[in-house]
Amino acid sequence: QVQLVESGGGLVQPGGSLRLSCVASGSIFSINHMGWYRQAPGKERELVAAISRGKSTSYADSVKGRFTISRDNTKNTVYLQMNSLKPEDTAIYYCNVLGMKYSGTYYTTASWGQGTQVTVSS
Repeated sequence: QVQLVESGGGLVQPGGSLRLSCVASGSIFSINHMGWYRQAPGKERELVAAISRGKSTSYADSVKGRFTISRDNTKNTVYLQMNSLKPEDTAIYYCNVLGMKYSGTYYTTASWGQGTQVTVSS
């Protein structure tokens, strides 16, 4: 069972930037898809970005053009660069190992970590 540790969150003003990191306990070379989720107060957890081993990416419409997901397999780490942050981006951000159905739907396969809090406020 892979262990995931998120970090890099904090308080930032609207329009600011932040980079999140997700470190896996073991090698991610054999893992195809990984992704970032977020959960805002009173809302359900949602997938915001995903990346394959081949580094193909996909994003939720709400973050497209502002967020960039990347991975460094040698460091067993997945990153989320967040630019032009908005108050509605405020949430706890989590990473996870993803499976993908033939339909293109993602699902999580690992236990959730503690997440990292991102707060966008002036």
